[in-house]
Amino acid sequence: MPELPEVETVRRTLEPIITQTKIEEVEIIYPGIIKEPDDQFMFKQLLEGQSFQSIKRLGKFLLFHLDDHVMVSHLRMEGKYGVFTALEPKDLHTHIIFHLSNGKELRYRDVRKFGTMHLKPKGEELNTKPINKLGLEPFSEEFSAVYLGKALQKTQRKIKPALLDQSIVTGLGNIYVDEALFWSNIHPERLANSLREQEVESLQANIVRVLSDAVEKGGTSIRSYLNSLGEIGMFQLQLAVYDQTEKPCKVCSTLIEKIKVGGRGTHFCPNCQLLE
Repeated sequence: MPELPEVETVRRTLEPIITQTKIEEVEIIYPGIIKEPDDQFMFKQLLEGQSFQSIKRLGKFLLFHLDDHVMVSHLRMEGKYGVFTALEPKDLHTHIIFHLSNGKELRYRDVRKFGTMHLKPKGEELNTKPINKLGLEPFSEEFSAVYLGKALQKTQRKIKPALLDQSIVTGLGNIYVDEALFWSNIHPERLANSLREQEVESLQANIVRVLSDAVEKGGTSIRSYLNSLGEIGMFQLQLAVYDQTEKPCKVCSTLIEKIKVGGRGTHFCPNCQLLE
């Protein structure tokens, strides 16, 4: 699933291509992607004639700001946006096509059809589902060690599923939680409310650092992630534990292990991340 760095990379590559272009027609091939309004023809009617003003990101969501509306889009497991010419063939997994005034087409592809689109009146997008319950952005000034420590003290869950909870901090997924926990020397099965103040400070700093590094590298391409230009991310070249099972730890050379935590495949170094 694309996490914050991958979604941010999509935003950065897509925004300069489509900003100030008008949607002349919306072609809906698979209406199941559209969650709001529940009438696909209303979705089409509200968007046609609107121009893209900007693209924002909140956690793993893309927010397409138009003249009067905001389209809130979640890529889920396999969703991808790309800009094509009208002559380029459409594949079987293309579900929504926005025909633009510059002659290009913004296409949404999704092999599993799990992605979602919600169309909101401008100004209401942050106060209603699906994003009104999201926690803090990790790049925001409010996401401090003090905030994180207070949030973790309120839960008796293990630290791995606690960090995956989007109501605590938004944008984190499996890859970057494993990486941040490794660099903080925290075992993924530690109870979240057992972390000491110094450990929380290290964890907060490493969450921000790992995500920043990944954004700079264009995200992580483990399986099928591509940005809007069809380019792979390069952060996978510096992963410390994720997808590194039975490879030597970059710090101590102990073999990386993989276990299940909260139902999720989890990678860690048994020497650097002791279970206290």
